[in-house]
Amino acid sequence: MKAIIIEDEKPASDKLKKILAEIAPEIELIGEATTVVAMLELLEAKEDQIELILTDIKLKDGLSLEAFKKHPVNVPVIFITAYDNYALEAFRSNGVDYLLKPIDRDAVEQSIEKLRLLKKGATVQPANAIENVLKSYLQKDFKNRFMVKVGEHIRSVKTEDVAFFYAEGRNGFIVTNTKARYVIDYKMETLEEILNPKSFFRVNRTYIINIDAIKDVLIYSVTRLRIVPTVDWPEEIVVSREKVSAFKDWFNDAG
Repeated sequence: MKAIIIEDEKPASDKLKKILAEIAPEIELIGEATTVVAMLELLEAKEDQIELILTDIKLKDGLSLEAFKKHPVNVPVIFITAYDNYALEAFRSNGVDYLLKPIDRDAVEQSIEKLRLLKKGATVQPANAIENVLKSYLQKDFKNRFMVKVGEHIRSVKTEDVAFFYAEGRNGFIVTNTKARYVIDYKMETLEEILNPKSFFRVNRTYIINIDAIKDVLIYSVTRLRIVPTVDWPEEIVVSREKVSAFKDWFNDAG
């Protein structure tokens, strides 16, 4: 069985490959990708060979789920996710399964065994299941407020009032539409998962911006863009090279 792995975290990818080699030697890895853009190229290049796809949901330039909208597949898909705070039952349907991070050998074994049984039975038709997964992901409950400390006081900031989030050293910060700044105890990776992806986009390692806080987008170089926020901000907010394509799709489709 020929498979591809889509994963932007090398330790997770290496662990998955090691487990597969031990429990399912019949699986031959014929390609890997770490971004949505590379995933689409791989799906197109090896469409006639791929028999199994193992993919993380959240990649550095967007959702792998969105790639399947552009390039539907009719082979089994095993999704990988670090979060279980939404309806995971949507993943387990005909031709679709999921693994939670950190990847566990027993869980991989169960998914592969399910796949073996599936191949002996009904025709795999994952397209509808993937659409349900995407809807489930986008309709999950996202964070509406953030509790912040101001001296000896505690306040609540509505997510819709946040212009952007940014990281500085080990600290995370909120900057509101009125340019108020608050420290928050969240990593950027966590914020990506709890914020509505229709409204917020991580443009680089440091910034996650609200679509409603974008005043202008300028061509910064041949491969990068610069965002001008609605609030006066002294630092440049630049869309990193690998995020530009996904950012354009998001900026065009958001809302």
